[in-house]
Amino acid sequence: MRPSTMSAYNRLPHVPDCTCSVCWSRREMAKPVRSRSTPCALCRPAYARPTRTLQMGRVAGIWKPLLSEWKVEPAFICEKHTPPARPPKYWSVIYDSGKPTPFVPIYEPFELVG
Repeated sequence: MRPSTMSAYNRLPHVPDCTCSVCWSRREMAKPVRSRSTPCALCRPAYARPTRTLQMGRVAGIWKPLLSEWKVEPAFICEKHTPPARPPKYWSVIYDSGKPTPFVPIYEPFELVG
């Protein structure tokens, strides 16, 4: 094919139900994906808020709380969004024969006594 014919071929529109890799990738990228970091309705961040003011004072001519009691609400992360306790296991031990025995090369021949 000549270059002009090839570029004209590449610009042809695809049919609506095309199954080529370009159209498939375009459809997959258009799908909304919820990432693991997106919080769900069960997850909530930690927050702290003052519940009672114990002492007030004037700071630069404005009354402000100097000492307060605070209520701290810990964060909650659902099981789906909780990170694993350890990294994933990529390999496993098939047979554990105990402590490894170091290899010591013998340079001199010997005879068994006994």
